[in-house]
Amino acid sequence: MTSTASAPAPATEAPTGERLYEECDPMNYEALLTSAETAQLRKLRGFLDTEARPLLADYWERAEFPTQLIKPMAALDLITPASLTEDGAAPRSLYEGFRNFELARTDASLATWYNGQSGLFRTTISRGGSAEQAKQWLPLIDSFEMTGVFALTEPDHGSDIAGGLETSARREGDTWILNGQKRWIGSAAFADYLAVLARDTADSQIKAFLVKADSPGVTLTTIPGKMSLRMVQNSDIALDNVEVSDDYRLARINSFTDVADLLRSMRSNVAWFAAGVQAGAYEAALRYVSEREQFGRPVSGFQLIQDKLVTMLGNTIASMGMVVRLSQQQDNGIYRDQDSAMAKAWTCTKMRETVAAARDICGGNGILIQNDVARFFADAEAIYTYEGTKEINTLVVGRAITGRSAFTR
Repeated sequence: MTSTASAPAPATEAPTGERLYEECDPMNYEALLTSAETAQLRKLRGFLDTEARPLLADYWERAEFPTQLIKPMAALDLITPASLTEDGAAPRSLYEGFRNFELARTDASLATWYNGQSGLFRTTISRGGSAEQAKQWLPLIDSFEMTGVFALTEPDHGSDIAGGLETSARREGDTWILNGQKRWIGSAAFADYLAVLARDTADSQIKAFLVKADSPGVTLTTIPGKMSLRMVQNSDIALDNVEVSDDYRLARINSFTDVADLLRSMRSNVAWFAAGVQAGAYEAALRYVSEREQFGRPVSGFQLIQDKLVTMLGNTIASMGMVVRLSQQQDNGIYRDQDSAMAKAWTCTKMRETVAAARDICGGNGILIQNDVARFFADAEAIYTYEGTKEINTLVVGRAITGRSAFTR
């Protein structure tokens, strides 16, 4: 949830210590953050560098999530930190964006897992639940006492999910009976609840339900053999006559229009991921070429290497500019499909170019996980696709530009 109130002025005093993003942010977008927001990000940086980063290569190769990080990350209180919510307002979208940026700059799997809780699941409750449901569940979500995932995609329906969604919900008194399948649901294996989108058999409209992951009739199967986001344990989910109390139907989701409203507000998170992955790949590549020597001197002094570094940094800066402005618009209450779709499509396209250049300038060592760029290179492929392919997002923007829809039915 983001505030629609006027954004606070940037910090007038420089935060303690060096800038967090000086290496990848020479335009200093970081200066738009308040000192309190920067302090939260600095706390996250310290945890990621000391606790998470040493585990990444091993767990990525094993295709397992380091679940030992969940409790200490929850303890950081990054979703609604007291220092940013003292006046009762929600944290700014700009802060949330930089939080996603910092996570993705370290590892895309960590960013995807954390945003599954702080973004996808939380937004589904905050925007889709009744006032009573939100009041009851949001504090538990913020503290990670209640964990959950967003279950929309199906085996046969991804881009066409609006019209093709097949999971059904049939009401019998105060109980709903769910049947169907979901696919690619990240981190479902260790979530308490599944926010399941299903089509009501009575009116054919989309409804949303909180389903306990261990409910009778729920079967979760981890998808093997992934080359991207290997630490995120994506699941196939089968729902066989699963019973859900009407109290766990999210009251404000009654059509796909309502679901689209959720997606509109969440797509910006993925654009921030794309910017963060570029920053991480750029910094990793810069470290490598600064240390690597060929022909008797560091390869960072080679013209072609510098050309690629400049392209990577330029892509990162431009992507940051786009997502920063998108978050500023959202902080002003402006949420438009074409804005988030453009940001997602454009930053992810630049991300592909940036991570490819990072892998390239590291030569043969660029395929080694220990040098980080291989992880960014592979993980970028999943980010490029999820939350809407480039083609789907460009059609959203194209419709806004021309006033004509090019979507086929």
